[in-house]
Amino acid sequence: MGFCALCWSCDHGPAPEEVAAQAAKTYYDLLLQGKYDQFVDGRYQPDSIPASYREQLVANAKMFIGEQQEAHRGIKEVRIANAKADTLHHVANVFLVFVYGDSTNEEVLVPMVEHKGVWYTR
Repeated sequence: MGFCALCWSCDHGPAPEEVAAQAAKTYYDLLLQGKYDQFVDGRYQPDSIPASYREQLVANAKMFIGEQQEAHRGIKEVRIANAKADTLHHVANVFLVFVYGDSTNEEVLVPMVEHKGVWYTR
């Protein structure tokens, strides 16, 4: 069965965990570029949220980057370490590595959810 699943993913594009991992990295790359609105747009919201809550999420993203700048001279790069997808439940756990300006690294877990073919952070 594993072989069939492997063949299927080869024939039908990248595996779900690869897509989820790339989406997570893309969202965090946007964050590093200061594109806080786009980073927040990558967060799964099943319903529309009030503008004030969205503004708070954007402010939190800015604050996170500021804290990382103070603590580690910023995040210089985001790398994909690993990802595991549960296609039945349309979720994945993506492990990213933050490469800091002080030359330390940290692996972080980014839970992802797939909704209508798009992967979002949870």
